[in-house]
Amino acid sequence: MSLATVRGRHGMVTAPHFLAAEAGLSVLRDGGNAVEACVAVAAALAAVYPHMTGIGGDGFWVIREPAKNSRGRVHSVHGCGGAAANLSRYVGLTAMPTRGPLAACTVAGTISGWERALAETGGSLPLERLLRDAIRHAESGVTVTAAGAAIAAAKGGELRDQPGDYAKVFEPEGRPLAKGDLLRQPALAETLRALATDGLDGFYRGPLAEAIAADLEELGSPVTWDDLAAHAATRPEPLKAPWLGGTLYNTTPPTQGLASLLILLISQQIGVVPESWQYVHLMVEATKQAFIVRDQHVGDPAYMSLDPQALLDDPGAIRSMVQAMNGERALPWPQPPQWGDTCWFAAADGEGRVVSCIQSTYFEFGSGLVLPKTGIVWQNRGSSFRIAADGWNALKPGRKPFHTLNPALAEFDDGRVMAYGTMGGEGQPQTQAAVFTRYAKFGVDLQEAISRPRWLLGRTWGEQSTTLKIEDGFAPELYAALAEAGHDVERVGPLTATMGHAGAIVRHGDGALEGATDPRSDGGVAAW
Repeated sequence: MSLATVRGRHGMVTAPHFLAAEAGLSVLRDGGNAVEACVAVAAALAAVYPHMTGIGGDGFWVIREPAKNSRGRVHSVHGCGGAAANLSRYVGLTAMPTRGPLAACTVAGTISGWERALAETGGSLPLERLLRDAIRHAESGVTVTAAGAAIAAAKGGELRDQPGDYAKVFEPEGRPLAKGDLLRQPALAETLRALATDGLDGFYRGPLAEAIAADLEELGSPVTWDDLAAHAATRPEPLKAPWLGGTLYNTTPPTQGLASLLILLISQQIGVVPESWQYVHLMVEATKQAFIVRDQHVGDPAYMSLDPQALLDDPGAIRSMVQAMNGERALPWPQPPQWGDTCWFAAADGEGRVVSCIQSTYFEFGSGLVLPKTGIVWQNRGSSFRIAADGWNALKPGRKPFHTLNPALAEFDDGRVMAYGTMGGEGQPQTQAAVFTRYAKFGVDLQEAISRPRWLLGRTWGEQSTTLKIEDGFAPELYAALAEAGHDVERVGPLTATMGHAGAIVRHGDGALEGATDPRSDGGVAAW
């Protein structure tokens, strides 16, 4: 049965796992706001979706506050950790490891993001309530889905021998957890209890931080207690760009939010029929222009020479990108790809607050380190660094790595507010562009905009090729026309998780809510 757009009025949550969506909605029902709901979702995902996200990763927020007589304030929170201070173990290496202790070289910023978002927005519920469902799911266990089992089976060979408790947690019977098995994470449940009791700052300073640091040291990670204690979330102004009849928002570097906004700015000048081969061709060519800028400039803002907001505000720069596109021929590709795994989710409350949030441990199960004392799956985001003396994304103490993560939000002149996003590495800006233009430019139903077949240029979750991947379901002639135009077309069959796990919530000016989730995920929309 095909999914339909979900409607509500008092509150709504969308997440890539239905139990996480239900956890968020229960917070809204108990009087919590959308930020509190998203903390509940994020914590629940660590328990029910640990292959894609967890408290050992990074997270980014875009929050739109309620509007009274005018538009509400839009602000952002970055829970993004930097590289360890002592990187002497990398001397002599020519490339960053992607798994294991040396891949776990950055501080996990997710919890600091929760703390800062809650402090900025306020709320009425205690941490014990926000983390309640996550603690229950981690302790009592959750049934493994078919998608989770497939990832566990595919990645077990490279993860089970990593130091730490990966095999103990995710292969308790000496084999990868299968569909229908029960996944229990008792050590993670105790960690979440400690956070609920002692406060979120305890992740970075205090007894819990000491246990985390001891685990990391024992397993061979360069991240120390001092690195944890030095970390803090930040609140940079979100990037924004004009849209026909509204304003687009996304996160600043080190995320690829700039690329997402550039694609949409370019797309405003694409006047072709949606779902035609020309539409897909030009959207792909817009992606290439945006990725060229991204790969040359985007990283830790402290090391960037480009002002991303100034670029978005420069109509001449956007026109130059449009002029560089050929309406009939594909620009030769690839450029160096970026990839990773992610969970995007969103919530809207009855007051009018709308939150777009995204978290990740980078690869499936991050570095593969599961900390024995705390049950935390630690990210390998630092494996995206380059081992080089200087230049783009070079490994340096304290430097923040480039992130594919980017949560999107849009305001419309008619009063609508839309939170949207997806997981999927290089596919994130492309899926955002497909979903947003279908809904906002062409008037496609929200769920239909997500469910329709998608395309993806480059590398994403589970894939390393840089072809133009296209799902089945477009007009038959589209595939041949794209190949004739010079695209390296790879048909990937029907709806596939390769295209990401997208979702969206739209709040209308009268308070009505619409929500959608991706049939490619285990997700759900919870509303009332």
